Amino acid sequence: MPEKLKIGVYTCYCGGNISHTVKCEQVAKVMESQPDVVISRTNMSLCSDAGQSQIEQDIKELGVNRVVIGACAPSLHEQTFRGTVMRAGLNPFLYHHIGLREQDSWVHTCDCDGATCKAMHLMAAGIAKARHLQPLEPIRLEAEKQALVIGGGVAGLRAALDIARQGLRVVLIEKSPFIGGRMAQLEAVFPTGEKARDLLCDLVKKVAGHPNIKLYTQAEVTGVTGYVGNYGVRILQHSRGVSAEDAQALMTACKKEVPDEFNYGLSQRKVIYQPFEGCYPQLPAVDWENYQGEPISLNGGQPIVLEDAPQTFDVSVGAIVVATGFDPYEPRQGEYSYGELKEVVTLPQLIRHLALMKSGEALTWNGHPVRDVALIHCVGSREIEGVDEPHEDGQVNNYCSRVCCTASLHMAVELHEKFPALNIYELYQDIRTYGRGHEDYYRGALDGGVRFVRYSGEERPQVTPAPTGDTHPVLLRVKDSLTYNEELEIPVDLVVLAVGMVPRQIDDLVNMLKVSRGTDRFLLEVHPKLRPVETAVNGVILAGTAQGPMNIQESLSAASAAAAKVLTLLGRGKVELPPFVAAVDAEKCNGTGACVEACQYDGAIALQTFTENGKEIKRAVVTPANCVGCGACVAACPNRAIDVQGWTLSQYEAMVDAIGMNIVDLVEA
Repeated sequence: MPEKLKIGVYTCYCGGNISHTVKCEQVAKVMESQPDVVISRTNMSLCSDAGQSQIEQDIKELGVNRVVIGACAPSLHEQTFRGTVMRAGLNPFLYHHIGLREQDSWVHTCDCDGATCKAMHLMAAGIAKARHLQPLEPIRLEAEKQALVIGGGVAGLRAALDIARQGLRVVLIEKSPFIGGRMAQLEAVFPTGEKARDLLCDLVKKVAGHPNIKLYTQAEVTGVTGYVGNYGVRILQHSRGVSAEDAQALMTACKKEVPDEFNYGLSQRKVIYQPFEGCYPQLPAVDWENYQGEPISLNGGQPIVLEDAPQTFDVSVGAIVVATGFDPYEPRQGEYSYGELKEVVTLPQLIRHLALMKSGEALTWNGHPVRDVALIHCVGSREIEGVDEPHEDGQVNNYCSRVCCTASLHMAVELHEKFPALNIYELYQDIRTYGRGHEDYYRGALDGGVRFVRYSGEERPQVTPAPTGDTHPVLLRVKDSLTYNEELEIPVDLVVLAVGMVPRQIDDLVNMLKVSRGTDRFLLEVHPKLRPVETAVNGVILAGTAQGPMNIQESLSAASAAAAKVLTLLGRGKVELPPFVAAVDAEKCNGTGACVEACQYDGAIALQTFTENGKEIKRAVVTPANCVGCGACVAACPNRAIDVQGWTLSQYEAMVDAIGMNIVDLVEA
């Protein structure tokens, strides 16, 4: 015999966020009159210890076996209240949450009576659903205690090391022949001024020497199957092309050179190369994209033709950390005269140019001394739709890249220290030196005599060649809002574009992992506050600048957060997933296959053949670990043979009926 329904209803004031608009006591009184409701309460803050204790007490003392809560958004406290009812001995899925704050009080602040009426309907709908709730159990899966980290930059290295130190095995792959990422191209880090590659090499040494980490360079993911706890990943790894015995000799004998991307094309390197001294792995590698099979003569002997021998192998992992990093924005041809005037460069190029200079050498560019230099902020960032030219995908980069202001000021201070006679101009929209110690660079630049010019995003500076015979090769024209939009013409020898960060082109990986991008085209987390490093795909975690612009400190913190999430998922060797997945009623299913066609997730639902009374029949079968509970199969089934657990069709119908009730009938129920 089914148990008698005893529903407890709780309307939260949310510290006034709800009660300032909704008449909560009136709502609670009406809900108390609804069938099957045994208690209806209000509370100033249900998520507080006192509020949760009241719910637990009602479950234990009044026998409440269904709980309906009207409060803030479910995304904030649904897990909180699941824990509350579970501590009281009730199945955590016999509770339903209504978002009265976001759905009602915050959107009807000028209509208290209307908001109260709406709250009654929403709460009545919650009660109607609660009558149809059934106890559910989480999906429990065995988990492989090994993680895959994609990307060998500073975030990937930190995530791999943190995971490995807690006893889990890690497979770390890097697409390029050497690890270290963008940090290796820096000379110093702010705000400490420490040498970037010294810090990086220390981290690399710890990763390379850890017994729980397997490192593969020149490797990339080519296929992903499975689900959280049991992902099957196929990896393709190219060979380095040289051995330890002949690497140096082949590199010396190699004649072909290409622009060195490590120095942003400012120098040349051979197609057999090492990017910098102290790189890891130390063994040189062949650049297979630029090596076209040219024979290399070694010590006058038979010419050698190098060959790539790629290998494919499979690994089983419980979780995947995506730490694919970023690319510096590459200005378009003609943007601030970039690519047209040799005196217009990017900030990353200037950093490498200074690194290549000899100590005590005077600053020159394009064969002439640099006396006046201008740094332009927000190039490729904070673009305005309708003002700035869209990129290939039709969008503009309207986000702030966060690090550019401090990086520009850091460069201005460095230039002033190395070349005291240099005149430096900073052209900016806003100074955003938000990090600890970063404001010191702004003050240092002011003290060093750097001239600041503030421009508007709608009227960006114009960079043009100076007339022949002028004292400087470049002229900058800009309206300075600091001097009431006075039009300035600034002659300079060098223009430095402080370029922002843009997401890497990893569309193949995004499609394989089925993760989403945000409006800024970086990879998207579930919630920036509550689940800041998780994607909507269980077991796929984000680390570092794959997720958005960050400085090195933030990338390291995000990587450690990603590692902590992996450890939470895999540390016990088991994974628990929410039970809100499709379930098939075998008695109603006749194997039409419509659900399989509608499903967008590999392996989530399939037709299987069974024998019943001597006849072969087909039925749909759900693999819960692959199902995301989207409900596409529910809509496609002609026999109503599929429901999403926790959100069944009967529950929806009951909620719709309640919402459609006349308020008079609701009050008199």
